Amino acid sequence: MAQQPREQWGTRAGFLMAAIGSAVGLGNIWRFPYIAYENGGGAFMLPYLVALLTAGIPLLILEYSIGHRYRSSAPLSYRRISRPAEAIGWWQVAICFVIAIFYGAIIAWSASYIYFSVTGAWGDDPNGFFFGDYLQMSETPGGITGYVPAVAWPLVGVWVVVLAILALGVRNGIEKANKVFIPLLAVLFLVLVVQALTLDGAVAGLDALFTPDWNAMLDGSVWVAAYGQIFFSLSIGFGIMVTYASYLKRKADLTGSAMVAGFANSSFELLAGIGVFAALGFMATAAGTAVDEVATSGIGLAFIAFPQIISTLPFGGALFGVLFFASLMIAGLTSLISIVQVVVSAVQDRVGLGRLQSVFLVGGIIALVSILIFPTHQGLHYLDVFDHFINQYGIVLAALAMLIVFGWVLRRLPMFQKHANEVSSIRLGTWWKVVLGGITPVLLGFMMWDSLRTELTENYAGYSTGFLLSAGWGVAIGALVFGIVVSLFPWKRADAIAREDAADAALTAKEGDS
Repeated sequence: MAQQPREQWGTRAGFLMAAIGSAVGLGNIWRFPYIAYENGGGAFMLPYLVALLTAGIPLLILEYSIGHRYRSSAPLSYRRISRPAEAIGWWQVAICFVIAIFYGAIIAWSASYIYFSVTGAWGDDPNGFFFGDYLQMSETPGGITGYVPAVAWPLVGVWVVVLAILALGVRNGIEKANKVFIPLLAVLFLVLVVQALTLDGAVAGLDALFTPDWNAMLDGSVWVAAYGQIFFSLSIGFGIMVTYASYLKRKADLTGSAMVAGFANSSFELLAGIGVFAALGFMATAAGTAVDEVATSGIGLAFIAFPQIISTLPFGGALFGVLFFASLMIAGLTSLISIVQVVVSAVQDRVGLGRLQSVFLVGGIIALVSILIFPTHQGLHYLDVFDHFINQYGIVLAALAMLIVFGWVLRRLPMFQKHANEVSSIRLGTWWKVVLGGITPVLLGFMMWDSLRTELTENYAGYSTGFLLSAGWGVAIGALVFGIVVSLFPWKRADAIAREDAADAALTAKEGDS
């Protein structure tokens, strides 16, 4: 089967919208504000900015350069760098598969809560409603039992939307969707923030968030938290930006695009922090407590704290809820589209299938697994453990492996620096190689060691060892094993790929001589 011409973005703005859409996700809204609050408040912005400039943007540029140079999915791009490196690409594909199946469930919850914001379905007990009436969550995990139609139907809807957008292609689907979703998200969230800032107690919330604790700067864990937040929020380390950059035209400003995407993502995080803590300040004032007693993150913030705030508002509660959960849903959708595209692109390159065939085969399998697991009584338990282990021991470890292999073993950073400089407006200097070859791998390694030390001391979230071994370690290790095993099988287009690899090897040798 002849390989079809690779799709391309219609415009640079379209690529940037898609890249920003991938980066701006659930974590920007429900993770960053609390991380900043817990790690020095206003003072956290200094290590956060340092992390953005020394890890986030340099890694973005590296992934853009890989995708743009080899114009392939992550596995095929890495294979063209070095045959054994292909395993890292398939490892990242497996990571995206796992993330996609549970990410869709959170988007479905957000869609349901848009409606609940109007009806006030959670009543006086948002906690009991979310875990009991809505999710019908079992007390302990164990197999897959029960089925919750109220969760299943929105989840089906999410997957119909995602697969429809992907089926339309890179230019007519992903690009056009993000050109609508990103401006809409910005408008919705700006209105939300303005409304939050008018609430009684908003100033107290902002004081809690931004009052700097300069002593925190001497705490190494604060700097690790800053690098961790940048790393998780920019969609780097699991093949997304390699894939998206592979659809760029030959003339593309890689470093400029990375700067725009990186700072746009951080600007949205800052905006989210203002909106969230203004609302938490109102909640604390209404309850007569301190902000630190109501500050939380993740699912607890979105589906318990915010419904409490909505119910307490003197007026405009329904609008506030619709704005918040619609923002959460849109941010999640743009990220989910990019995550699934990584898997679709890899399958297209591997077996030569067309866009529609790949989307409905790959996307259909991902959607089916998601719909079978997460609208059950044990769904939240699986989501919690999948999320924790695939993030800590999937994304971070895969990125660390990528940097060690490409930077230390193969010494390809100078080649990618030269490629980026040839097509970009902002030239990379020695600092880029220093941070990617030294600072970032060391910090990622420390993050892994620190996380493992805690993991081996106590069971995550009090779950049983058996459940963590199967649903946690099993999934994380399984993704790695999948990457290695798939990389051992021959490619259907082996002859064509060999010719392309030989041509690239000649180009690399020529560049080395110049």
